Amino acid sequence: MRLACLVCLTGLLTGAAPAQPPAAEIEKRSLDSFYAAGRDMRVRVSMVLTNQQGGERKRELTMLRKNMGSVGDQRYYMYFHAPPDVRGTTFLIWKYPIKDDDRWIFIPAIKLVRRIAASDRRSSFVGSDFTYEDVSGRDVTDETHSLLRSEALDGRPCYVLESRPVGSADYARRTSWIDTERWIPLKEEYFDSHGRSIRVYTADRVEEIGGHWTVTHRTMRNLQTGQRTEVTFQDVSYDQGLPDNLFMERALREPPASVR
Repeated sequence: MRLACLVCLTGLLTGAAPAQPPAAEIEKRSLDSFYAAGRDMRVRVSMVLTNQQGGERKRELTMLRKNMGSVGDQRYYMYFHAPPDVRGTTFLIWKYPIKDDDRWIFIPAIKLVRRIAASDRRSSFVGSDFTYEDVSGRDVTDETHSLLRSEALDGRPCYVLESRPVGSADYARRTSWIDTERWIPLKEEYFDSHGRSIRVYTADRVEEIGGHWTVTHRTMRNLQTGQRTEVTFQDVSYDQGLPDNLFMERALREPPASVR
């Protein structure tokens, strides 16, 4: 008992900081908070793509997400409302915890369902600066992680992680600032093999909705092209009891009335 008290007293006197969690645990909690909050989610998404000259293109879609029985097993469904040339386009993603995800797209102009190869997960999502992986998330084991430091970002306390992809990728490393209290990534910076910054993500607005911290406005900047994509979440709702049949391949060709 005396030894325990002495240890506690020594820690107080020396100003010992509490132990920090392992880097992989920080990343896992961040992925769960960012991509898996609640049992399911429904949201109206607005995307604005701005090129280097200031020209804009806009996208409007409804996105549904449901967490299935196993941890990391999820379903995503997206229906595009605008612009007219992509209206009716649908996406379906089946995300798995231990193998490559399944992705499909339905293109109404040619009435074709096309499977998206697993190797395309880091390709541009509908021409934006976000990738398919940015939309539905990655697995913590897709990268190796190390904790660089703790610091404040815009007044919020953050863990700063460095993550390096396992296998081939379009970036060599990623630095992320993860809120130590809300576990939301507030900033991510991607670097190439020469150490040059190539993409920067920022969480521009974070709100608590249904008891879950939610990034309702986010931006991805492509420093190579000068383009940026801003995404706004509206009408966010969690735990709606979304049925499984919304996430079946049939819904690609026959979107439910609730999302059209």
